[in-house]
Amino acid sequence: MKRNGLARTQLLAVAALTGLLASCAAGPQPVPTPTPGSGGNSGTPAPGDPAPATGPISYVSSGHAAMDAWRDDFSNRALAAGHDRALVESMLAGIEPIPLWLSPDVQVAGTGIGDQAEFAKPVWEYLRVPLGESRISGGKARLSENPALFDALEARYGVDRQVLVSIWGMETSYGAVIGSFDAPNVLANMAVEGRRRSFAEGELLATMKIVERGDADRDELVAGWAGALGQTQFMPSTYLVFAEDFDGDGHKDVWKNEGDALASAANYLKKSGYAMGQPWGLEVVVPAGFDFAMADGKERRMETWQAAGLAPITGGPFNTGGADFAQLWLPAGAEGPKYLLFNNFKVFKTYNNADSYAFAVGMAGNAMIGRPGPATPWPTHLRPLSVADIKALQAGLNAKGFSAGPVDGIPGRQTKTALQDFQKSQGLVADGYPTREMLQLVTGTGAGGVGISSATEGPS
Repeated sequence: MKRNGLARTQLLAVAALTGLLASCAAGPQPVPTPTPGSGGNSGTPAPGDPAPATGPISYVSSGHAAMDAWRDDFSNRALAAGHDRALVESMLAGIEPIPLWLSPDVQVAGTGIGDQAEFAKPVWEYLRVPLGESRISGGKARLSENPALFDALEARYGVDRQVLVSIWGMETSYGAVIGSFDAPNVLANMAVEGRRRSFAEGELLATMKIVERGDADRDELVAGWAGALGQTQFMPSTYLVFAEDFDGDGHKDVWKNEGDALASAANYLKKSGYAMGQPWGLEVVVPAGFDFAMADGKERRMETWQAAGLAPITGGPFNTGGADFAQLWLPAGAEGPKYLLFNNFKVFKTYNNADSYAFAVGMAGNAMIGRPGPATPWPTHLRPLSVADIKALQAGLNAKGFSAGPVDGIPGRQTKTALQDFQKSQGLVADGYPTREMLQLVTGTGAGGVGISSATEGPS
């Protein structure tokens, strides 16, 4: 009996050991996850707990039928993409029309590119605020108040401090004007307005990710009129990629934390290709009889520019910090200042794709470190063209076979190149600068081109 009992015990032990080994060989076993609100680990709701909400979210009307229809559709798509139901509702529940975006009165609504100062004003007028005494003295004060911060930013990111402060001033007047709009509401208005719906919806989804990642709280999402966030005005998708927690507190606070905001801008500029110690641009003089057709947006070696007779307006040799290529830019045509532009200028344009904006960043930064400019006076006697006139010029150039691109009222590089080609065909100085005289020649109208301007006015 004893032997039989021992044998039985041994058999049971072997069986238990065999089962244990089989379990280990199968790998880690899943642990049941409790269902939220279940009160236990059973995976089913506890008695009396409400079932989780499902299906479309029901919203109170915004008072705008198109906005309500868009919200229902977008909300359903956000839920289907896996975004948290409570977060989606918190983003969309309070949206309402903003007159700047959705007013039927065109005198109130003004969010087109042509309405922005960097495109609508001649460069010398646009520069009045960025190069004004208040802005420059404010920048100098910021640089002197916290040199240790800027030492650390330069050391970590390799971006010149005056550039960071200049962008800070351009975007929000050193954090004083970050906007008072709710970012989700602005982006919803942009989507409903329709011209950039896909972009706006993508930015709204990025805004959700900011909160989901814990980078910012829902109530912190204060934005400017176009949905940009914080002291250095990052769009939400840019924030997701480039925002920095400079002080290591676990929060990427571009709204109230100057270090985080400036570090985020520095990170963005560096990863966009900024080279510390290299100029963004240098004002130059050109020799008599210079061919201004070389101001065609093409980069050429510095040796080429020197061979063509260009020289720094300050005298002496060129000091480019190792930058070998530049393009010639005539911000006000052949009569105004002339600049060689380097790669850092292109980096500024990744922040805002307007020549006037990038120029203001560079000029203001220079002024903050004691290098004001330009030395050449602006040709303020040249009367600027209106947006309607630029549209007329573009339409006229296109009609004559000089491709100015879309008739949008923005005198960008393609428009100026087309005008240069027209000027060359007429034996004129080919500086590509849109004056009223050029408008008259291209369109065949009287001074100012008023007749064709009204005929071609329309959506850009």
